[in-house]
Amino acid sequence: MTDVHVLVLAAGKGTRMKSAQPKVLHSVGGATLLDRVLTAAARLDPASVTIVVGHQAALIEAACAGRPNVTCVLQEPQLGTAHAVLQAAPQLSDRTGTLVLLSGDVPLLSSDTVARLVDAHRRAGAAATVLTASVPRPTGYGRIVRQNGRITRIVEERDASPEERAIQFLTQARVEGSESLNAVTKGASNRSSTCHAARFSA
Repeated sequence: MTDVHVLVLAAGKGTRMKSAQPKVLHSVGGATLLDRVLTAAARLDPASVTIVVGHQAALIEAACAGRPNVTCVLQEPQLGTAHAVLQAAPQLSDRTGTLVLLSGDVPLLSSDTVARLVDAHRRAGAAATVLTASVPRPTGYGRIVRQNGRITRIVEERDASPEERAIQFLTQARVEGSESLNAVTKGASNRSSTCHAARFSA
């Protein structure tokens, strides 16, 4: 077991899916979105897995009941990503190590990619490590804004200028260095990325 702690955000309603079922419990290729995310996270051999639930929380908690080292925390009401991370702070306040934040509705992020991201962050000793992807039509996704090759900010499409919307990069994962989980949550935004890992200590 490693010093990695995984936090999965799974509280959203998934309104665009137009389904009474929680978004993360929809199946793709024989497994739910959440199962695929948790399987990818398992490659890290995490010391703990915390899942932030909200909409139809009981169904998600039941679906995770048989998994070891998994704890669910409630986000009520659902006020965005930063608020979701804050709900997990009490659960993680006495932990040390690396916090990896994943979205419960990103099933195609592979275990190899997650492991390589954490490894790259550690080897670089970086304050922050961001994994991005270049796609031809990034409609609906956040954009990575760079200056001289360095990331300066992440902007949601609804907040992006026409020039920023032309950028083909979108956020897939992020790793940050921090002395404490409180520092991570204070710096979080309600428009955070889909996957994020941070160094923290009690």
